[in-house]
Amino acid sequence: MPIADDVIPVLDIAPLRAGEPGALERLGGELRRAFTEVGFYFVRGHGVPDALVEEVFEATRRFHAQPMDAKLAMPFDSHNTGYLPMRGATTRMNALGTPQKPNLNEAVFFKRDLPPDHPDVRAGRRFRGVNRWPENLHGFRETALAYMAAMEGLGRGLVPIYAAALGLPADWFDDKFREPMFTLRMTHYPQQAPTSPEDEWGLAPHADTSFMTILAQNKVPGLSLRLPDGTWVDAPAPAGAFLVNGGMMLRRWTNERFLATPHRVTNRSGQERYAIPFFMDCSYDAVMAPIPTCVDAEQPAKYQPYTYLDFMSEYSGANYSKPEQAAAGMALQGA
Repeated sequence: MPIADDVIPVLDIAPLRAGEPGALERLGGELRRAFTEVGFYFVRGHGVPDALVEEVFEATRRFHAQPMDAKLAMPFDSHNTGYLPMRGATTRMNALGTPQKPNLNEAVFFKRDLPPDHPDVRAGRRFRGVNRWPENLHGFRETALAYMAAMEGLGRGLVPIYAAALGLPADWFDDKFREPMFTLRMTHYPQQAPTSPEDEWGLAPHADTSFMTILAQNKVPGLSLRLPDGTWVDAPAPAGAFLVNGGMMLRRWTNERFLATPHRVTNRSGQERYAIPFFMDCSYDAVMAPIPTCVDAEQPAKYQPYTYLDFMSEYSGANYSKPEQAAAGMALQGA
């Protein structure tokens, strides 16, 4: 399978972070091309330390190396947090085709670290629960929280570029990302034998649900993406860059102007593979209506206004009959 070395655009945001005149407009044009032609882009000049990324990969390995009893003490729940065992779910939501086999991976999920007395926690609002943390992994929680803070900062710094790409004022999204919803997924893909069935995936072909997925580069290959012409290509992994893609939330919000590109994972590398995708969405109560610059007489609005809860509940309700199954389905969107 070819590698998409010259296909995926690279956005260097260092000039924007430094306040260079014209940087935002230039990056907006580059992002617009990325999301109308490919659906993925790399970001450089982001300021996230390589050492922190490596610490999170190591924390992921440490978590999955625990005895099964320790992992199962944090069962996956309807808030989309906790541990999903190996082959614990099957990709259905936003799936490409109709895969029948459960995905060959295990993963643990964390959201914003809300305290037990937070009003949303006390009110039982879905996806606004309390994280559970492993009891015997020194420094794990601190590392995960530091990474989530860094990824939230990066994501919020990228949002004005999306506004520029859509012909909007730089601050147009600010009130909608006042407190973004996000999920960190820490995934383990075991080695797949060369003789394993062709329809068995580490993660079956799918599109994410997110507004933005930020993926740290992996030294072990396995991720591939489908270009708009239907060609599958292996994603390259340039050092020091993050791979960013949009999902169905971004596609719907832009009235289907921007792509939500399908991708998949197989691990026939002969090594254990770990991945740490970070999914970022709008604030819980933000109202999303098709963006004004994406609606006109030729492209009328295709969707009614909706919130994060509306969006996630619609996807889960269409594909799963039980809350825990719905949450598991949403958790599958990532590499």
